[in-house]
Amino acid sequence: MRIETFPGVATALPAQILHAALNFVLPPRCASCGVQTGSTGGLCTECWTQARFIAAPQCCQCGYPFELDFGVGVRCGACLSRPPYFDRARAAVAYDDRIAQIVIAFKHGDRTDLAPGLAAWMRRAGGELLQEADIIATVPLHRRRLFSRRYNQSSLLGQPLARAAGIPFIGDLVIRQRETDSQGHLSPSARRRNVEGAFRVAAQHKDTLKDKRVLLIDDVLTTGATVNAIARRLKREGARTVDVLTLTRVVRETSVS
Repeated sequence: MRIETFPGVATALPAQILHAALNFVLPPRCASCGVQTGSTGGLCTECWTQARFIAAPQCCQCGYPFELDFGVGVRCGACLSRPPYFDRARAAVAYDDRIAQIVIAFKHGDRTDLAPGLAAWMRRAGGELLQEADIIATVPLHRRRLFSRRYNQSSLLGQPLARAAGIPFIGDLVIRQRETDSQGHLSPSARRRNVEGAFRVAAQHKDTLKDKRVLLIDDVLTTGATVNAIARRLKREGARTVDVLTLTRVVRETSVS
């Protein structure tokens, strides 16, 4: 028997029932500490109040948070001394031990269910970037790493962002043509050398890229070496602008009170 009071109800109802049943059997838990919460992929009250969500005042280019408000259009010392190839970068939350637990679970622990909630954080932080973007792309994994991990965490964040904003999502716009070492243990200069020449634009998307405003999605921004290398390549291939939106970024302890 088919029950349909309004268009779409019949197809939505089973999913709603399934979601309610799943929450009954496996109640949603805090993405950081694991205590029971009211929503999947959310944070409990304690973890939420301790999370350092990033907002103005911040560097107008890389988005690094300032302790003091220096006015509109001010760039940080790092961007002034070594201007990045990307136009703007924004991140939702500062990286710390609590956020690290979420990132590790999402990235390496098959917690793909966290993606919609994390993308919602990013949507709030990058609203202006999303409004102005023509294409959403993601930082790619090398095929060997993608095979071992089975999913690209940046794509899982980019897809709900693209749907919510009504922007085309091109997950294979950028190809990682060379497998690179893990960036975690490298110095800033070594990171830049590590990713030099590692990326190319997929041949089938080169015409689409011309004169487009690209929003590049990744999970963590540390020194920016990876997204900077990709932005440089995208602009060489004709992109008008390249912005970057990440879930989290590394911030010095003294920079956020």
